[in-house]
Amino acid sequence: MSSGRRTREAVRKARRRALAALRNWFFTGIVVGAPIGITIWLVWSFVSFVDNRIKPLIPYEWNPETYLKFALPGLGIVIAVVGLTALGALTANLIGKSMLGFGERLLARVPLVRSIYSAVKQVFETFASSEASSFKEAVLIEYPGPGLWAIGFITSRAPGAEITDRIGDAIGVMIPTSPNPAMGHLVYVSPDKVKKLDMSVDKAARLVISFGILNTEQIAAADAGKAK
Repeated sequence: MSSGRRTREAVRKARRRALAALRNWFFTGIVVGAPIGITIWLVWSFVSFVDNRIKPLIPYEWNPETYLKFALPGLGIVIAVVGLTALGALTANLIGKSMLGFGERLLARVPLVRSIYSAVKQVFETFASSEASSFKEAVLIEYPGPGLWAIGFITSRAPGAEITDRIGDAIGVMIPTSPNPAMGHLVYVSPDKVKKLDMSVDKAARLVISFGILNTEQIAAADAGKAK
């Protein structure tokens, strides 16, 4: 082999190594940067969403940004937290309870609004209850058909006589969608058709968020690494 040919071969190998290194660096950058970027984007989107709806409600002379030359990101969240805390303190006393009862009686006179308010209130009261069992168990059920298994979260073990009288013993299961486990479908299924998973709801939610790319061993290893 001539020296010129050996030189060209060495150049080609060096070029391939350089391209492989660049490719590896690029994908490493994605693995490191994407979670950070997506997290920042989600947090910023939530902060902006709240700010855009709370700030316009602040009187002009009470808005700190009126006297500053820059915006205050998160001001809406701070005001919302303070407002909700004040609302909770107000309704904890007798006068506040009377006002709340009066407002609820008014809402009860509006056909559509009373149904929405009643359902939403019951949901939040259930979540706030320390005895609530909703979303504390991750399970597997055959959905949307035989042989197709989906992760679900038990929402109710007593759906009511109106349902059980029709289909027998049943439990409510929410089937989340990927990558947003907060959205999904509610199904009622016989208890013997449900396979309980020996994992936390948090781990099951991460399986859903990752589209199943992560497996249970990888999630457990990641949790073990954080605990060290």
